[in-house]
Amino acid sequence: MTSTEFTTADATSTFVPSPATPYQGDIARYWNNEARPVNLRLGDVDGLYHHHYGIGAVDHAALGTPEDSEYEKKLIAELHRLESAQAEVLLDHLGPIGPDDTLMDAGCGRGGSMVMAHQRFGCKVEGVTLSAKQADFANRRAGELDIDNRVRARVCNMLDTPFETGQMAGSWNNESSMYVDLHDLMAEHSRVLATGGRYVTITGCWNPKYGQPSKWVSQINAHFECNIHSRREYLRAMADNRLVPNAVVDLTEATLPYWELRATSSLVTGIEEAFIESYKDGSFQYLLIAADRV
Repeated sequence: MTSTEFTTADATSTFVPSPATPYQGDIARYWNNEARPVNLRLGDVDGLYHHHYGIGAVDHAALGTPEDSEYEKKLIAELHRLESAQAEVLLDHLGPIGPDDTLMDAGCGRGGSMVMAHQRFGCKVEGVTLSAKQADFANRRAGELDIDNRVRARVCNMLDTPFETGQMAGSWNNESSMYVDLHDLMAEHSRVLATGGRYVTITGCWNPKYGQPSKWVSQINAHFECNIHSRREYLRAMADNRLVPNAVVDLTEATLPYWELRATSSLVTGIEEAFIESYKDGSFQYLLIAADRV
């Protein structure tokens, strides 16, 4: 057991703090009760369970035709390939990470991105979520993969984590920042990151050039019980907290194929139209922002 591994007591910790606010309690209940097939069936493809969307061109040759008896199975596998491709792009932007480093996944869900980060870098990964159900799932999966001494999820507020100042070489939010105040969030990432550490977020945000959040954005907020921020708010919060962007990548066009394919599947949730139409009319954007702690 090296100093960079979790102890057995750490890995099996079951302490669950009380929500800091009534809203946090609402969000914890939302995700504790969430069991959408679109998240679980996609994860069943290869055991990587994500809570985000996909990017990239659809491989229509791999799908075949709708008349094929295996078509729906192939479609689900393709949606999962696209969502894992999204996570790979996020990890690409973390920069050089070594096996002695520690990363933080803020809003880790069921832990798919944490597993991918460890598999790529060999590093330790700490995940935080308000959902005890998600944390238990992620830790159980890490145990099944025999990486629970390097990958761990815990229940806590991403705005007030238990990690040491400067402990993290990198950190990220993957479609989880719309549940918190951005200035508080960036202040906490800035605190836990070492100087020179890299923060990355992939998020949907409303476009200030549109004027105000559109009806489609309002529908997305209501569906997920969240509060989508504007692109301008992200950049301002980073600037106020010693996080200097080195990349701003518009992934809107890259994510449309995922949504258009998902809208034809058996896994629709009713929110697909809002995403597709808001991306097309320019009121909503899908962005990656990477920033260095200075």
